[in-house]
Amino acid sequence: MQLLRATPTTRSPPLPPPSPGQSTAVSSITRKLAKVAISSSLSLNLLLSPLPSPAQPHGLPPPPPTPAQEEYCSEDEGAGVGGAFVEDAPSLPGELTNEKIVEEAWSIVNESYLGTGRRPWSSDAWQRKKEDILSGKIQTREKAHDIIRRMLAGLGDPYTRFLSPDEFSKMARYDMSGIGINLREIPDNEGKVKLKVMGLLLDGPAHSAGVRQGDEILAVNGNDVRGKSAFEVSSLLQGPTGTLVSIEVRHGNCGPIQSLEVQRMLIARTPVFYRMEELGNGSTSVGYIRLKEFNALAKKDFVTAMKRLRDMGASSFILDLRDNLGGLVQAGIEIAKLFLNQGDTVIYTVGRDSQYQTTITTDAAPLVTDPVIVLVNSKTASASEIVASALHDNCKAVLVGEKTFGKGLIQSVFELDDGSGLVVTVGKYVTTNHKDINGNGIEPDFRNLPAWNEVGKHIAKCKLQREG
Repeated sequence: MQLLRATPTTRSPPLPPPSPGQSTAVSSITRKLAKVAISSSLSLNLLLSPLPSPAQPHGLPPPPPTPAQEEYCSEDEGAGVGGAFVEDAPSLPGELTNEKIVEEAWSIVNESYLGTGRRPWSSDAWQRKKEDILSGKIQTREKAHDIIRRMLAGLGDPYTRFLSPDEFSKMARYDMSGIGINLREIPDNEGKVKLKVMGLLLDGPAHSAGVRQGDEILAVNGNDVRGKSAFEVSSLLQGPTGTLVSIEVRHGNCGPIQSLEVQRMLIARTPVFYRMEELGNGSTSVGYIRLKEFNALAKKDFVTAMKRLRDMGASSFILDLRDNLGGLVQAGIEIAKLFLNQGDTVIYTVGRDSQYQTTITTDAAPLVTDPVIVLVNSKTASASEIVASALHDNCKAVLVGEKTFGKGLIQSVFELDDGSGLVVTVGKYVTTNHKDINGNGIEPDFRNLPAWNEVGKHIAKCKLQREG
């Protein structure tokens, strides 16, 4: 992967962004039904767009376990079962039927859906829907998929939707690592989480080095990564194009452990653009950073840009999040933490039961303590709104521009047993000041760019109000 840097440049016209409704947040799954969990959030245009080079998921099944191993080495965490359904064949125990696929989708929604659609959530109504759907035989897999689509459409939630096997396959191939793999956090039988390779680029760097679909990542450059998140390990795998990274993998669940050297390649493009600005007749040196999206390179490239602007003499910063529809939510959270004091709240997440609220806080000292202006508009959405609200509510920045879009829902991605998938709304974000982002957006402090002394006064007033 190319050196993680952001070189000075003039602002070039951005590519046409997807519609705000396409921004998709996803979180890790710990349920047995969820065979693949995509940590963080991804913009749907990234998920479903072609990769830079021709690529297909590729994997070799591990050797079958011996009878003595079978209890402990079940390969129940791999890709979904495919193949045509034989209509007239009797159903064998454990056979994948069309009815089972529909019931699996029904169960995921029943257990996980937040219930934020246009229609109120009703467990009783959802149970009746299951009874109606499964009252007769479903003749084909295509019919099963159509039933699932209609079932989800009935929720009235535009973010909860069905993914065909092809769409899900493209999502699984989204590379965060720079070596052509996509890591997933997969729960094992003991409740622990393993990092599995659940997307692999054919003839990519990792595949050429010997990594296979379903392998577990144990170490990166000699450092044990068990217990770390997919996002953390993907960051460790990144580096300059052409350099080597050493990884230790276990093939399958019970196969041999092997150390491999993988040469990095360029997969993602930097979303960070920066330059110096002289404001107030040259009295203020301002570092301007535009962040187009939150992808796998966002945090590292953002840190590089901040440090270089500091070296160039920047004493204040403008963070431009206009037209940034989101991307990897975890990347947004990590960037927000760069501005916050240790212990500050970044965001709250709330699931179906509001009493189970999760608080995401900062665990280190800030990288940036200088005054910050955050530029926002009506296409600032999802992960961008998390960053904007975190900096604003913790009195680290003022917001300038237009009211943001208001996309504060969390989606999880579940793989069904036939390789198709569901995107399901499972939670929502609440700002540090306990405001619901979804459908409301965030109001700016100023419509037009204020003088820097006004920025300082506004931040000081915010701090006094918080202390009071």
